[in-house]
Amino acid sequence: MFMAILLFLLGFALLIKGGDWFVDGATGIAHRFNLPELLIGATVVSIGTTLPEVMVSAQAALQHNSGISYGNAIGSIICNTSLIAALTIAVMPGKVNRNSLRLPAAAFFIAAFIYSLIAYTMGRFDRWVGILFLVMFVVYMVLSVRQMKNQPAEEAEPQEEEEKKEMSLGMEILLLVVGAAAIAVGANLLVNNGTIIAAALGVPDSVIGLTMVALGTSLPELVTAITSLMKGHGALSLGNVIGANLFNIILVSGMAITLSPFAVPAEKMLMGINSSLLVDIPVMLGVMLILCVPALMTGKLYRKQGILLLCIYAAFTLYQFLI
Repeated sequence: MFMAILLFLLGFALLIKGGDWFVDGATGIAHRFNLPELLIGATVVSIGTTLPEVMVSAQAALQHNSGISYGNAIGSIICNTSLIAALTIAVMPGKVNRNSLRLPAAAFFIAAFIYSLIAYTMGRFDRWVGILFLVMFVVYMVLSVRQMKNQPAEEAEPQEEEEKKEMSLGMEILLLVVGAAAIAVGANLLVNNGTIIAAALGVPDSVIGLTMVALGTSLPELVTAITSLMKGHGALSLGNVIGANLFNIILVSGMAITLSPFAVPAEKMLMGINSSLLVDIPVMLGVMLILCVPALMTGKLYRKQGILLLCIYAAFTLYQFLI
C-alpha cells in the first residue's frame, strides 16, 4: 500500500512535468516554423497524449477484450470533449482560428460518421474497417502537414520570438519526446496504483473501472490542457482535444480493430436496445457538435458551452453508475 502511494505520487509528478515539457516543445516548434498552434495541437501533441489509449486498446485487442477496445475510444472522446475541453472553455473562452479548426473537425466527423454507420448497420467491426481507419490517419497527417505549410501562424511579438530562439530545435524535439514518454509512464503509474489504492480502501471494481481507468487514459489530455492554459496557449489545448478525439477513432480504434476485429459490445441494454447505440455513440457525436459548430460558425468559444458540456458529462457519468 505504501509503495502504491509513492508510485501514485510519482505518476502525478511525471504527468505534471511531462505536460510542461511537452507543451514547451510543441509551442517552440510551432513558433520556430511559424505554424498555427491549433494545428500543432491537432497533430503532434494529440499523438503524444493519445499514447495511453493506443497502448490500452492494443493490449485489450490482443487479449480479445472487445469491451475495453470499444469503450476506451468512445469513452475517451466523451471525456476529452465534455470534461477536458469543457473545463478549458469554462476557464478561458475566446476566439478560435476557424481555418485551423476546419480540417481536424471535418476529419473527425467523417471518421465518426463511418464508425457510427458501421456500428448501426453491421453491428461489428471487421479488419478492413481497421485498415480503412489507419489509412485515414496517414491521409490526415499528410493533409495537416500541407495545411501547416500553407497557413502560417500570426507573427509573434519580437520579445517572445527572441525567447523562443534561445532553445535549439534539437532541444524542442527532445522536450516533445521526453514529455510524451513522461506523460505516458505517469498515466500508467497513476492508473495502476490508483486502482490498487482504491481496491485496498474497499471501492467496488465497477467504480474503479468507470473512474480510474476511464479517466486515467485521458489524463495526458487534461494535463496538457491545464498546462497550455497556464502558459497562455488555449489554441494548443483545443487542437489537442479535437485531434485526440479524431485519433481515438482512426488510430486507437483502427489499430485495435486491425489486430482483432470485434462486434459492438452489448453488455448493457436499455428498453431492449443496445445501450451503446442508444446512448454512448449519440452522446459522443452530440458533445463534439456542441464544441465545434459554434466555433466554426462564429470563430469563438463561449463559457456557456463549457458549462453545458460539463453538465452533459456529469449526467453521462451518473447514467453509467445507475444503469
